[in-house]
Amino acid sequence: MADPLSDLIALLRPRTVFAKAISGAGSWAVRYGDFGHPGFCTVIEGACRLSVDGADPVIIEAGDFVFLPATPGFTMGGFESAEPVEIDPHAAADLTAEARHGQQEGAPDVKMIGGYFMFESPDAALLVSQLPALIHLRGADRLATLVRLVREEAGEERPGCDLILSRLVEVLIVEALRSVEGNDAPPGLLRGLADPRLAAAIRQIHGAPARSWTVAALAKEAALSRSAFFERFSRTVGVPPMEYLQGWRMNLAKDLLRRRVGKVDEIAERVGYGSASAFSTAFTRYVGLPPKRFAMTAPMP
Repeated sequence: MADPLSDLIALLRPRTVFAKAISGAGSWAVRYGDFGHPGFCTVIEGACRLSVDGADPVIIEAGDFVFLPATPGFTMGGFESAEPVEIDPHAAADLTAEARHGQQEGAPDVKMIGGYFMFESPDAALLVSQLPALIHLRGADRLATLVRLVREEAGEERPGCDLILSRLVEVLIVEALRSVEGNDAPPGLLRGLADPRLAAAIRQIHGAPARSWTVAALAKEAALSRSAFFERFSRTVGVPPMEYLQGWRMNLAKDLLRRRVGKVDEIAERVGYGSASAFSTAFTRYVGLPPKRFAMTAPMP
């Protein structure tokens, strides 16, 4: 059976992981500017305050997991009043030594492991646009274990490290996202998959994107009337069913073209178009470039 969430994450190809220890003590606060890449952390000991732009402030404590799909600007600090120290996230990103904030001597008030990763695909907005700015989970033992494994692998250049890290991050993302309640996410794939009726139709789209789907056929898969299905899908997923289908087909096509997998007519058939010309017209309208030109200009992953 098709797994749309795994399909999407595999299409985006998360890679290039950095992770390090972070701690703070006494009176401290830091302000990170907008970063743009997905960030995560798990709290090992203690607690601190976290205020992410676009989300309500929270207190994070031992056992908590935080995932920022696009890592906007945020402020983090202890419980004593302090003026935030401005930090450039791009300059700090590649520093592997422990980041110690506030009082430098003595035991820390909070210990965390934090990190970030990147998507090889430039279509990361496919995922980010469908998620809240902050995903905060309590008692996330499985995720804490994954973060520790990421930290260990990222800190050592052992054979197979890149492969292990990429797989660990894929698992970490899936584990984090399936922990999000559908109603907590904006309209999009996560909310659609949280609705059993709509999930059945979405799985069919992902499992057979080349099939000549109609709204009526998808409504039948969802065991809903055509009108009820159309309204429910549009409201929950954020776009009408056929627009979602076309978007998924176009993103599959972009991935195939980037990887130079097959000729244009072969790709057209794989994503549900009866001819190369029909596919080229639809692709150009959707992407802004003809398929051949897109393949020539897009960097190969």
